[in-house]
Amino acid sequence: MPDSTAPLRALLTATAVRERAHELLDLAVAGRVEGWVVNLDRLDAAAALTAEVTRESYPDLAIPFHARWRHFAGVPALPPASDPAARARAAFDLAIVSVLLDAGAGPDWRYRDAATGKTFSRSEGLGVASQRMFEAGAFSTDAAEPLRVDGRALAELSAETLAQGFQAGESNPLVGLDGRAALLRRLGARVAARPDLFATADSPRPGGLYDTLAARAGGASLPAAAILELLLEALGPIWADRLVIENIPLGDCWRHPAIRRDDASDGLVPLHKLSQWLSYSLIEPLQAAGIEVVEIDGLTGLAEYRNGGLFVDTGVLALADPDDAARTHLVSDALIVAWRAMTVALLDRLAPRVRALLGVTEADFPLARMLEGGTWSAGRRLAAERRPGAAPPFTIISDGTVF
Repeated sequence: MPDSTAPLRALLTATAVRERAHELLDLAVAGRVEGWVVNLDRLDAAAALTAEVTRESYPDLAIPFHARWRHFAGVPALPPASDPAARARAAFDLAIVSVLLDAGAGPDWRYRDAATGKTFSRSEGLGVASQRMFEAGAFSTDAAEPLRVDGRALAELSAETLAQGFQAGESNPLVGLDGRAALLRRLGARVAARPDLFATADSPRPGGLYDTLAARAGGASLPAAAILELLLEALGPIWADRLVIENIPLGDCWRHPAIRRDDASDGLVPLHKLSQWLSYSLIEPLQAAGIEVVEIDGLTGLAEYRNGGLFVDTGVLALADPDDAARTHLVSDALIVAWRAMTVALLDRLAPRVRALLGVTEADFPLARMLEGGTWSAGRRLAAERRPGAAPPFTIISDGTVF
């Protein structure tokens, strides 16, 4: 008998994200996606801006991968390099917690970093705040070993503790604070429930995934998409109020009526934004530990509001009803699902144009470099020119775990 869950499990891959994103974009180009008009002739303008911003930021085109490490203040404190595995576990600990906390902060939140005297907002602020909590041992249960994240500490984390660490309060509101704290508590519970994934070489901790990936690499190379597949297996149940079909948690996966199938995956559009952002962010710790990560473009571009805003603000994507820009939307609204999915597909279409303008090859300039160079910064620049506080093009109700 055929396995009815196979089409659902297939959604937990970067391949499915890419395939359905391109399918939705093709339908929109044909005028079959309600709410959107696609102007592919504007892609050259988006590519030109992306190339311009990339050269300004990285004149030598020595571009790192788009990863959480770019948002920390200096080099985060980690165990010594003399123990590569211990250092990698701690790096995984920090990256996992920080990325899971990296959903939109809202326009009004700020973080003042005492160590540098600088004030940060949005993604950089969330990165520095999580870095400082990690360095202070806020996620460790062992005062003698502060540079770690323990499952038990996460399971007991209160919103009040997170608010204190992130300097959040009535005068400095952080969007989705309770949702962020609850997400980390669920992560702590998940870490404890799956020692086979999180505790093969140490006590239960998010960084235990390093040992699982190292074992799966088997001393050879590891495809980047394999990182995502492990993350979706390991972290799937931590997402609240997400689709669970036939006991399979689907995470950042949403419904859109234009996607049709004759199986259980009918109408479903996977995006896995935070999990892919985390996958990119784990590449460097793996490489530092001596594990070669290959096929970087096996992952996709990220369905978030800076990349998506780039295509809206350059006119590649236009609302069929301009009034939709002033309305408040749910993450699950078909309009937003389509926007995010088309962003993924358009990033694939944009990449060859940007490479041509920069004179680089696909091997030297994977999506992870274009995102960093690149589209994320170009999207932010346009947002700053068009909207107060560099706000995204839409107001979207978020629980702090998507954007």
